Amino acid sequence: MPQSPSDDLKDAMDINTEVHARVLRKLDWHLLPLVSLLYLLSFLDRANIGNARVAGMATDLNLVGLRYNIASAVFFVMYCLAQPPSNIILKLFRPSRWIPLIMVAWGLVMTLMCLVKTYHQLLVARVFLGLAESGLFPGVTYYLSMWYPRDERAKRYAIFLSAATIAGAFGGILAYAIEKMEGVGGLHGWQWIFCLEGLLTVLVALAAPFFMYDFPETASFLTETERHYVIEMMKTDSQGLSTHYDFQFVLQALKDYKTYLQLSIYIGFVVPAYSIALFTPTIIYELGFSAANAELLSVPPYVAGCVSVIIVGIYSDKHRLRGPYMIGGAFVGLVGCLVLYTQTQPGAALVGVVIAAIGVFPGIPIAIAWVSANAGGDIKRGVAIALVNGLGNLGGICASFIFFDPPRFYVGLGISMGLLGLSMVLGLFAMWHYNEINKQKERLCSEGGITDDQKDDFCENGDDSPLFRYTL
Repeated sequence: MPQSPSDDLKDAMDINTEVHARVLRKLDWHLLPLVSLLYLLSFLDRANIGNARVAGMATDLNLVGLRYNIASAVFFVMYCLAQPPSNIILKLFRPSRWIPLIMVAWGLVMTLMCLVKTYHQLLVARVFLGLAESGLFPGVTYYLSMWYPRDERAKRYAIFLSAATIAGAFGGILAYAIEKMEGVGGLHGWQWIFCLEGLLTVLVALAAPFFMYDFPETASFLTETERHYVIEMMKTDSQGLSTHYDFQFVLQALKDYKTYLQLSIYIGFVVPAYSIALFTPTIIYELGFSAANAELLSVPPYVAGCVSVIIVGIYSDKHRLRGPYMIGGAFVGLVGCLVLYTQTQPGAALVGVVIAAIGVFPGIPIAIAWVSANAGGDIKRGVAIALVNGLGNLGGICASFIFFDPPRFYVGLGISMGLLGLSMVLGLFAMWHYNEINKQKERLCSEGGITDDQKDDFCENGDDSPLFRYTL
């Protein structure tokens, strides 16, 4: 009977947990701060349209009717479609070059958005911003999966993705400050939001190649012994599955029904998450607060969400489980939406937004960690992550159009609650189904005498290998 990757690793290398933890801490210090900063800037640049709207953009660009919703939605068209090819390029190219390159591209687009004068110019800018940003999230997620074993990814994804919640909080504070530049240089405050946040992205992108490492094999911050340990750790964790590029592995991801099961679970979190990002300032404003206070009061939900993301990620890895934490997060998020749906007092409704953020935001990294853990082989994993995140982010288009009935936004909240309920049901089914497949593989290995010594025979089978075990 095959062992779990973690047990197999300990037996194979006979190394104590203290050394293992030390190596992982070294990876954390050299990898996570930079990629977290990159994603913070990505999310800041993507979601600042919500702050710009409250700061006067809606009036200046005549964003009447569904125009703001459309401007929010067009971002996701190219953002979703370009993700799978971007991850393939990342595998064939150097991450330390590809990721900063796309950062420069979206930073320039964001900076130049300060020059838009009409609604149609805003649409064009948002399309190109989506194209330029498309490679970062799936790219960094895939990149980290080449450094950390499956049981260690959730908390790293949580730390990385907590940058989005920090961006939401920081974005509200930053927008409040930048808005005071109204009239400086002949630009409105909302134009300065785009300009300064875009320039910050470009500056960080130009410095990023000097601080980003490509792969464990070439990591200069590791000693020779540590580098060998990480390489062997990842080989053991992959259970002998292929790491080279072949188009058959792309097809494995595209044809696997489990990819679309995970996608369906993921999209149930994406819609509420983007709703919070795009409409929290508007929701708070419609509750009766001033525009400036709406910017500042959008901070607490993100702070609470950030803490929740990290705590859930740590415990998900500790228990080596994904499904229960996703189901629990969906339930808490649903409760938050229900509070917001039923309460009329501004204070109580704001509490509902906070509760929703606590439940919804952790579901994103846990969902991606689940996809990453259950897609066997480097290329299939990269394509599956990009496919789930890419198609899942089409939920951003949905989120852009469902909050159209202020001040209570019943339609948007109702749809969000329905999708969170769907994620709970599908999460339960996925756990049961993965467990059944694992039992079938156990029987197959037992009856057929298949052992870990034969893993090379199944290296191109992906997670269909009888030696591969799914994470629940």
